[in-house]
Amino acid sequence: MRYIVTFFWVFILAQMSEYVAASVIATTYDFTMGTIMAVAISIAIFLIPVLMPKESETYDIK
Repeated sequence: MRYIVTFFWVFILAQMSEYVAASVIATTYDFTMGTIMAVAISIAIFLIPVLMPKESETYDIK
């Protein structure tokens, strides 16, 4: 469920940022580019926890 919710919000934010970027540089809004950006960002968000090293659970203070 968290993957669906994450993708939903990333999709909305990517579409909004694509719209604003297209307006700023005076080009046409491209829905496909926003979708590609949303998928790429979602994959990056999903992979970050997998790629991060795990912290050790033991705290040996000497």
